[in-house]
Amino acid sequence: MLIYNITTKVDWSIHEQWVAWMKETHIPDMMKTSCFIQSQFVRILDIDETDGPTYATQLYADNKDNYNRYIEMFAAALRQEAIDTWGNLFIGFRSLMEVVH
Repeated sequence: MLIYNITTKVDWSIHEQWVAWMKETHIPDMMKTSCFIQSQFVRILDIDETDGPTYATQLYADNKDNYNRYIEMFAAALRQEAIDTWGNLFIGFRSLMEVVH
C-alpha cells in the first residue's frame, strides 16, 4: 500500500475557502480518477501558523501502477487547477510513502 502525501501551507486570507474547496471539489476530483482507494485530510498541529495553517492530504493507492497512472494522466491538470484557483497563496510539497507493517 502506498500513500501519496501532499503537505500544503495555506495563507490565512484563503484558509476557510480553501478547506471547503479541498473537501467539496479537489479531493473528490482526485478520488474520481479511480487511482486511489481512500483519502484522508488532516490539519498539522504543533507547527508555526504565523503565515497560515498547514494541512496534509493523504491518498492511498493499492499499488504503484495506480499511483503512476495518477501522476501520468491526472496530476498536472489537477495541480494547474489549484494554481488557477488560488495563485501563490499556498505552497506545498509531495511525497510518496510505503505502508510498512
